[in-house]
Amino acid sequence: MTSAQLLDLHIDRAAQQVRRGDVVLPVSGLSWRLLDCLLEHGTDVVDFDTLAREVWAPAVVGEDAISQRVKLLRQALGDDSRRPRYVRSVRGRGYQLCAPPQACAPMAPPAPVEPSAATAATAATAAAPEGPQRRLHARWAWLAAGVAAAVAAVAIIVAWPGRAPRSPADPVLQRAAYYAGIGQASNNERAITLYRQALQIDPDSSAARRGLARALAADACLFNGRPGNAQEALQLAGQVLQAAPDDAAAHALRGYAHDCLGAMPQAIADYEQALLRDPDDERTRASLAYLQQEQGHLAQALKANLALRAPERIRFRDVQVARELELLGFTDAAARRHARNFQLYPDNVFSNIAWPRALMNMGEQDKARQALDQALARGTPHPQLLRLNGELLLMGGDRQGAAEAFEQARLLRPLQSLGKTLAGLQQGSGTSSPDWIAARLREVTAQADDGWSDAAVERALLHQAQGDAGAAIADLHRAVDAGFRDAAWLRVTPLFAPLRQAPGWERLLARIEADVAAQRAQVLAASWRPDDLKGLSATPAAGTR
Repeated sequence: MTSAQLLDLHIDRAAQQVRRGDVVLPVSGLSWRLLDCLLEHGTDVVDFDTLAREVWAPAVVGEDAISQRVKLLRQALGDDSRRPRYVRSVRGRGYQLCAPPQACAPMAPPAPVEPSAATAATAATAAAPEGPQRRLHARWAWLAAGVAAAVAAVAIIVAWPGRAPRSPADPVLQRAAYYAGIGQASNNERAITLYRQALQIDPDSSAARRGLARALAADACLFNGRPGNAQEALQLAGQVLQAAPDDAAAHALRGYAHDCLGAMPQAIADYEQALLRDPDDERTRASLAYLQQEQGHLAQALKANLALRAPERIRFRDVQVARELELLGFTDAAARRHARNFQLYPDNVFSNIAWPRALMNMGEQDKARQALDQALARGTPHPQLLRLNGELLLMGGDRQGAAEAFEQARLLRPLQSLGKTLAGLQQGSGTSSPDWIAARLREVTAQADDGWSDAAVERALLHQAQGDAGAAIADLHRAVDAGFRDAAWLRVTPLFAPLRQAPGWERLLARIEADVAAQRAQVLAASWRPDDLKGLSATPAAGTR
């Protein structure tokens, strides 16, 4: 059935849309895949293994992840798990539809409107995953507003059914958008292949260029793919802008590509250009807020994220807000949000990193280990997950295990600069010889500044390995100049343990904490502060720990 009726719901499977009357319900991404799978099985009970295989593969998920996604689908449909109308739980077996879906004629779509530039710009707002080229550093602070959330929006952009004039490549574009909207590595690869086919059919298709640019950047940033893909994405966005200089979506896409390549100033400039042309583009606004966070403007970033008019459309906005609260010292409020995100988004690599890292920063080593083991089993590979594993193994005294974890992180993205340094420093004699450290330091120092604080953090690790504590602390001050604000991590990470007795260490931490305290007071005095901070004062002892 290409169109189905489930009680009062009209489901257009070709357009991946669910409506109740004239209201389009917010069913997309994995929630759509889950509903589509249940429709395929009619009223049969679909067991957990089948759901995992048909909805999540190649990712590996457990029953908890599936149950959380069913909960999200029910929320989108307005269903009640205690008195279900659409999706019923069959204890110990799986899930089934409460009524048989009926084939029906396609519902007439609303009058076609060309998507706004705000909608189109979502291609870029997949907020800032790690950049695979340029400096190729890992970003130590948080990743932004959500690649997978933007993917579904891009599906609408590049395959808008009412677009005029129609392109002969439209059927291919629609299929490409379908695969891009799933948000998994293998399906993203299929989308790339189809977008390339669409360009062969219609070489002038801007929609194909935008879709291919986004999918290529996502491959490089999110799915550990070829770093050259981000460069190609940058070229494709530039081609669209040559033909249409005021294309807000293309500016946002170019910002995303710059973001993936680690070029912060260029990314900020493009995001700002996109917002000048389309102030309603909230996803690009969230991506810009992430970069403000990375620059150390925590209160400004938090305000921007809290001001989003449709935060539910920015899937990872809650991860970003939790991180900003954590860096501002609102540890308890941040922990509650991190824990909720960890349970609510098991397929989100960013929430999978955030919660165990937050636990480690709070000194909860055993709980961090448990949360990380759970995250590693969820099938969302990422260098930060593996490096966090290395840090926790070092804390437990397992140097060999830590070396293997850091090497696994390096192999996942072998061109990343910080990954090379950490893997080399943890190998013991041989690789991390004085000559290797000196050569590595020269190489890292010669790299041009790209606006990220982790460049200075990497130099600090190498100076520390040389035994030059003064130079290492000076490097960390430069990291603070660039926006680094994670004093809690500096206090607990084993990577900087040798510096903790060095002159100037406490002054470094005090400098970070003084700036954070001022921004925390600004948040507490603001009318826009989140509800879970009400009643707190600016004094750390009263509201933070």
